[in-house]
Amino acid sequence: MQIISTVKPHSGFNANDDAEVLYKAMKGLGTDEAAILQLLTARSNAQRQEIKAAYKTLHGKDLVDNLKSELGGKFESLIVALMIPPIMYDVKCLRDAIKGAGTDEKVLVEILASRSPNEVSQIKSLYKREHNDDLEEDVCGDTGGHFQRMLVVLLQASRQQGIQEDLIQSDAQALFAAGEQKFGTDEGQFITILGNRSNAHLRKVFEEYRKLSGYEIEESIQRETSGTLQEVLLAVVKCARSVPGYFADSLYSAMKGAGTDDKTLIRIMASRSEVDMLDIRAEFRKRFATSLHKMIQGDTSGDYRKALLLLCGGDDA
Repeated sequence: MQIISTVKPHSGFNANDDAEVLYKAMKGLGTDEAAILQLLTARSNAQRQEIKAAYKTLHGKDLVDNLKSELGGKFESLIVALMIPPIMYDVKCLRDAIKGAGTDEKVLVEILASRSPNEVSQIKSLYKREHNDDLEEDVCGDTGGHFQRMLVVLLQASRQQGIQEDLIQSDAQALFAAGEQKFGTDEGQFITILGNRSNAHLRKVFEEYRKLSGYEIEESIQRETSGTLQEVLLAVVKCARSVPGYFADSLYSAMKGAGTDDKTLIRIMASRSEVDMLDIRAEFRKRFATSLHKMIQGDTSGDYRKALLLLCGGDDA
């Protein structure tokens, strides 16, 4: 299998040695941030969990608590994110998005549109175990209308597998009839088809849709829907076309213009560094006039920037 992640397990890994390096980096006056960021970005998440256990065994202290008290700001948020197991991190992001003041729809859309059905199932059961709440009920309590319906469909985690040849034509026709061809929009059709078919199947449907209507499906969704429903439908379409492409777009949006959406930047860099970061970088380079590395460099600073660039892994000329 070709390597598409930038963060890989460290060969010659020794959890006790790493725990000692981190302990020394935080002991006494001052903190050696460079040692911390270089070590943690060069270990896989599973290895970080072993370091956390070794740290507690050796020193009777919680590594994450120590990191939180020694580090600050966005750098701290990024390092703490790297210390959380992947499914647990998704659960934490969803919980914060729902339980915070107001609802962070962007997070609900990003996680539920981009994760596989298997991952969504794991997220649901871990959410229940951690919080003794039902994720679907919590999402429904915080959202409404067609947006809520689409999220509920995605939460069923029962997206079909493979390509259903006999449905490609009729799916494309149903989408055309539900939007461009009628006065008003039948959002339910968009929700059912985009929420249930496999990515490979949807790519065929989009091709057929273009032949049929003369439009890309994205153009029709932009014309026929609005607000959060439009956001989630577009995210699902982008992910069907290319998950790394979807994240490349999200990273670009997080950094373009004035100001930076650091929460999104941290969430994507932490959660994708071990999944598909090289693919995200390649898509980024293809789509935009710059590289992910250069954009991070220009948009961030300090130890936060150093750690992000190590997760990014390199520049693409």
